[in-house]
Amino acid sequence: MTAVFSSLYRIRSVIFAGATAALVFIAFFARYFPSQVAQQLTIALAVVGFAGWILALVLLMAGARLRPAHDTRVVQSPVRGRWLALNSPASRTPSHGTRAYGQSDAVDLVFEPAGWERPAFGSWPGMREPEDFRAFGAPVHAMISGTVVRASDWRRDHKSRGSSIAFMYLMAEGTVRELGGPGFVVGNHVVIRGDDGVYAAIAHLKRGSLVVRKGDRVTAGDHIASCGNSGNSSEPHVHAQLMDRGSFWTGQGIPMLFSSISIDDSSTLESGMPKNSQHLICADDDAASNDLAEAGPTGGDPQPAT
Repeated sequence: MTAVFSSLYRIRSVIFAGATAALVFIAFFARYFPSQVAQQLTIALAVVGFAGWILALVLLMAGARLRPAHDTRVVQSPVRGRWLALNSPASRTPSHGTRAYGQSDAVDLVFEPAGWERPAFGSWPGMREPEDFRAFGAPVHAMISGTVVRASDWRRDHKSRGSSIAFMYLMAEGTVRELGGPGFVVGNHVVIRGDDGVYAAIAHLKRGSLVVRKGDRVTAGDHIASCGNSGNSSEPHVHAQLMDRGSFWTGQGIPMLFSSISIDDSSTLESGMPKNSQHLICADDDAASNDLAEAGPTGGDPQPAT
């Protein structure tokens, strides 16, 4: 029984999506069927829809206790230079407020090189072109060695959501994206299957920036794409996570640390994970080395990157 419940917990998002689809079908299409068929169909789909919602809710509330336990993995940082951490698992778990789509231990990273501050949340205009952010177009690297199993970069990069009203619009927009499945939520992305069976996912990539395709073999540290602002994203940033499955529908998050990084103004390299509002600094080139040497505090309140 425990195994069955645990398996159902993995597909809770699929159950919820199916239940929602049944109820949406009732609302928009039942009226076009003959009256007797419509009545029977409405009752059947209503039962399926509400039962699915209840089951998904039960799984969400109780199933987390049965989720598989995973050891923390040490991987390479997907970015180089000085990046601000938001929604970090070092501050809370699940880091994004949900375990859906395997993102329980995910982290958002926003590029903030020394001496430069990104547009502050609440500043005008509330929606900026992605090019206004230094993160947009920055190289993104493979966190692990392995084989690319998913690669998508056709979705557009939209404007930032940098005010309260714009962020509310993002939330409404995200609800619509949920109906299309996780691909529309994570935007352009790459998923790599490691040699040990762990999957590394990086999301919100720039449209048309992938330099790898499904089936390619990559080595940790390889350039795979560029930072973008696709999917459910408030500003250009890198969303990184590990999962125990290759699908966002069924994957469960795995804790991770980044190797050979410094945090904030420390000059010591370590394996770690920055907390919210701390800076990750990974120096393996001249530009990143300058960020490490010049790192200091920056002003402004961090904006949710999702």
